[in-house]
Amino acid sequence: MPKLAANLTMLFTDVPFLERFARAADAGFTAVEFQFPYEFPATDIARELTRHNLHLALFNLPAGDWAAGDRGIAANLDRQEEFRAGVERAIEYARVLQPEHINLLAGASDATPENDLALLQNVRFAANELGEYRLDMTVEPVNSYDVPDFALPTVRAALDLIDEMDIANLTLQLDVYHAVRMGEDPITIIREHADRIGHIQIADVPGRHHPGSGDIDFRELFKVIDASAYEGWVALEYIPEGKTEDGFGLMRELGLLPS
Repeated sequence: MPKLAANLTMLFTDVPFLERFARAADAGFTAVEFQFPYEFPATDIARELTRHNLHLALFNLPAGDWAAGDRGIAANLDRQEEFRAGVERAIEYARVLQPEHINLLAGASDATPENDLALLQNVRFAANELGEYRLDMTVEPVNSYDVPDFALPTVRAALDLIDEMDIANLTLQLDVYHAVRMGEDPITIIREHADRIGHIQIADVPGRHHPGSGDIDFRELFKVIDASAYEGWVALEYIPEGKTEDGFGLMRELGLLPS
């Protein structure tokens, strides 16, 4: 069965960030991810990973001013210098934290030729810079209902970009929630493109809550992952309803977390 990671930005939020590593380990996770590490010294995060024997699956490149609504800046010509500085900052953290992947969020963008070109240039720049340190990068589609005008709203758009780039350390981050919201079938995507997926995140639809709370057949999804060539982490990235641990019922039932 798939190996699970916990997203510490969205789960266990009743305690401060650096205390969530212990909660994840106590729940039975062997890996974690988070959106951004940059508010904390890398050494503090590394200490918690080591203390609790946790792998780091992924974190994101800096994505602009998140509190102000930015969800990435790669598809914005006017912010290329900011984007490239963010790549260097991510590398500084990655050299300490050793994530398996670093994720790029394209962000919302006016669909102009200049912004389209900036996205291609920034993806190539980031992947090449990360590659110098043997770091792998993913690019993530985000649905246009939650983030209007997101530059890569579908898996198909992201795969087209990956094909155009043809860079060895660039793969897809498949967020099952975002794919389903855009009418795409994650089971078909995994069956047909498992070799191009670097990382998977899951949440149920509707509501973006825990697996088993909505309409997605996660039992079938996990069977398809098992039968595919995908060997990476499957990260729980959802909005808990109540205490985080109360949403692990299906994962425990399937033997993915201890009872």
